[in-house]
Formats: sequence, structure tokens, C-alpha cells
Amino acid sequence: MAEIEEFNTNESWFNWTKYSSSMLRAIEKSILSHLKRPYRGMFVDIGTCVGDSDKIWTIVMNTEAKRTPILMLHGLGAGVALWVLNLDELAKHRTVYAIDILGFARSSRPEFCDDAMIAEKQLVKSIDEWRKEVGLKEMIILGHSMGGFLAASYALSYPERVKHLILADPWGFPERPEQIASKYKIPWWAKPLVAASQALNPLWILRFSGPLGSWLVGKTRPDIMRKFSSVVSNQDDIPNYIHQCNAQKPSGESAFHTMMDKIGWAKNPMITRIQNLKPSVPITFVYGSKSWVDNSPGETIKQLREQGYVKVHRIQNAGHHVYADDAETFNKLVNEACATCDIDKQTQMNDESFQRTL
Repeated sequence: MAEIEEFNTNESWFNWTKYSSSMLRAIEKSILSHLKRPYRGMFVDIGTCVGDSDKIWTIVMNTEAKRTPILMLHGLGAGVALWVLNLDELAKHRTVYAIDILGFARSSRPEFCDDAMIAEKQLVKSIDEWRKEVGLKEMIILGHSMGGFLAASYALSYPERVKHLILADPWGFPERPEQIASKYKIPWWAKPLVAASQALNPLWILRFSGPLGSWLVGKTRPDIMRKFSSVVSNQDDIPNYIHQCNAQKPSGESAFHTMMDKIGWAKNPMITRIQNLKPSVPITFVYGSKSWVDNSPGETIKQLREQGYVKVHRIQNAGHHVYADDAETFNKLVNEACATCDIDKQTQMNDESFQRTL
């Protein structure tokens, strides 16, 4: 079983970034202090999964619930604290686990393989090793953006462990268009910059900016701060948290860079693989109507999986961060998807009770 412990990451890596594990911990606690329900944090030791001694930072709520638990996987550059608008509502009826994916935020930062499929499988394996350590037989798995891509890959590898697959504006599903430049009309002067950036990790600018990283987040993405303004009282917490999550050694970010084909697409797109998922695994898509993510794969997959359960939702006026843009609607849709598992579980319990009376 997992044990509560303090895990110190190496802070000597490129001090210019101004990363501090104690600061990251403090900012996370400040953000999560706005939760109404109690939570517990712990490092789950998954051993030599990718590195020598990998640990996954985990928060858990409502451990006494009997319904199917849910695991939440964040997107690129994020961490558990950015679920602050969702955790209370989702934990009303079931146990909720949220993890910092291996290589991100407070979790260990091992070196991943530079082969796209192997790196993906390493991340998926780390999730299953976490599941074993926590002691879950089956779970609902919710993933946002990159987390959605990994959630789908996990379901392909371990379908017997997934009671419902919930994909929030998932990255990496469509195939990359052949004529990107003409489709997106990239100006001639920007093409060298775009080409050069492909060789770098997506969030390199935060580390390059050093102590100005948090300021840069606030100035370039003020919309992110606004998303959390109804709950998080100190608005500096959000840019500071994002900066601290990404000022460290970019281990998971490098794995993402390995898996991506340009930043908007995956080298191994999920649309060509998801038909191999067992029909018994239900899928719910939740897209933002104003997101940059292509939402057509949801409808395509719904048509391909005639024998399986697939629902596609689009939240009006929500962008890529659909879980924060309209948290109330998002939480409602996720709870509705989770409730289908509760019905199945109650039916199973009734059948088992009936068999005992025979």
C-alpha cells in the first residue's frame, strides 16, 4: 500500500529556472485549501518502472465510498491542483484519485525512451503500476488533453481495468493533415520559428525565462487565471503553480515531445487504434466548442464502434480547458458518465445476492 511521505526532487538542475519542491508543495496546498471536502496526499512508490525508484504524487478524496472509483489524469504541463474546480463535486459519491503523471509536477522525473510508442507504453505501465500499489481492481479513468491520450492508451492495454473511459478534449486523436502550412496559413516569416521550435520541448520558454516564468504565464495566459478566479483567492497561485510544475527537469514533457508529430498531433494517432478497444469499455467524450482540438474524432469513433457505448458532448463557449471553462456542466456530464458504472455495479450486486439465496 501507499505511504504518506515527503519526496524531495533534485533542485540543483539549472538553478536559473528558480524551481523549488517546497514552493511547489506550498502553492499546491494553497490552491487545494479551497476544497470543501478533505483530501489526503501521498507518494505512491511504483519501484523501477521507468527510473530506479519512481514515485507518483497522488491525492485522494472520499475513501469510504462504495461506488466505482475514478482516476483523473491531467494534461501537458499541469498537475493535480488544476482539478480544484472538479474534485469536490466528483467526490460526492465515489472515491476520487488524481495523480501527477510520471515525469510531471511533483512525481518522479525519470528518463523516458526516445521512441514514441515505447515512451507511451512506459507512461501507461506507470499508471498500471500505480493502480496495483493503490489496490484498485477496476476504475473509471478521466483524462484531459495529453491525459486523455494516455487514458485511451491505458484502456487499450488494460481494458479489464476500465469501467468507463472519459476523454476531456483529448489530444492526439486525429491524423495530421498532409498540408499543414496551407491549411493553417503560416506566414513565411514564422515558418523558420515553427521549424526550430519542433526540436525543443513545448514549454522550454518557461525554463528559459527563469525567475520571470511565472510572470510570463500570467501575461501570456491571463485567461487561465480567470478560469479559477471564482475559487482560488490568490490569483498568483495559478501562474506560480504552472511555472513550478514546469521549471524542473522536463522529463514527462520530453516524453510528450517524443510522442508528438508537430505539437498538435501524435505520431501514433489514437483514431487509427481505438477501434481495437473492446466494445465492453464505454467511452464518453467531452469537448469544448471553442477548443483548438479537433472534435471530429469523437463522432467518427461513435460511428466505428457500433457495438459499443460512445457518447459525445460539446460544452458551448468552452475552450480546451473544458474542465475549468464551465466546471458546473463538465462535472455534471462526468458524474452522469460515472453513474452508468454504478447501475452496472448495482445490477451485479443484485445478481450475486440472488445467487446466494438459491
